[in-house]
Amino acid sequence: MAERIGFIGLGIMGRGMAANLLRAGHDVVVWNRTATRMAPLVEVGATAAASPAEVARRCPIVLICVSDTPDVEDVVEGPDGILRGLSAGSLVVDHSTISPSATIRLAEAVGAKGASWIDAPVSGGSEGAERGTLSIMAGGSDDDLERARPYLEAFGSTITHVGGVGDGQRVKIVNQVLVVGTQLAVSEALLFADAAGLDLDQTLAAVTGGAAGSWMLANRGPQMAVRDWRPGFTIDLQQKDLRLALAAADEVGVPMPGTSLIYQLYRSLQAAGLGEEGNHALVKALERMAGHEMGHA
Repeated sequence: MAERIGFIGLGIMGRGMAANLLRAGHDVVVWNRTATRMAPLVEVGATAAASPAEVARRCPIVLICVSDTPDVEDVVEGPDGILRGLSAGSLVVDHSTISPSATIRLAEAVGAKGASWIDAPVSGGSEGAERGTLSIMAGGSDDDLERARPYLEAFGSTITHVGGVGDGQRVKIVNQVLVVGTQLAVSEALLFADAAGLDLDQTLAAVTGGAAGSWMLANRGPQMAVRDWRPGFTIDLQQKDLRLALAAADEVGVPMPGTSLIYQLYRSLQAAGLGEEGNHALVKALERMAGHEMGHA
């Protein structure tokens, strides 16, 4: 039997995910810190709640998708947080990308209420959230994931159980290290192609289907060619994830020189006021070094 689903966080990712739950016919209660973001979902069938605690009281399964570790902590442990509304047997699924160690602590706090936790960060950008094609990496128990799976399938086309609580966040770090490393390679390659006088559309057609192909190249390369910096994922959010990655790598003693460099390149773009642009605007840091602006708007 389907359960009522609570959804907390209707930002660049969450709004598409919640909309897909509604399209799939689920009973959804929503809450967002900026209340106006709830209105479009209420118009298509969602019910608005006054607080995260109310969401937890009304819904046996609560999904969270907010920006950063402090945001999840506030949603869970704040004065009107879900800990004040959770019942024994409830399930919390956190789709945010946050600290693995904080995840384990929050899961323990939820467990003290007799409820369960899955950390299930997502990948695929705002497009994937809207189309229902996100990749979901889940940490938690088998039983909890199977309980959540019918709802996750509304917005995720790949759902992988990667281990226990905290492991979902660790796999998301793996994902983000790969994303930014690939984006740096795409940026260097396309800037070279443009400076050398190559046609960017033809170049993309030649290389996207071969061994150099990647999601970032196929999805962000064409945007870069026409200088379309609308975000599937913003620089500011990417930097938050890289902070998490570098901190987690430090905890286990793994060097990440490439990721550290990319973090500094993004920092230069943030200093220039570009934090709300898409993470593919990484190429702008290289353009400044080259004195050459690629693409054709």
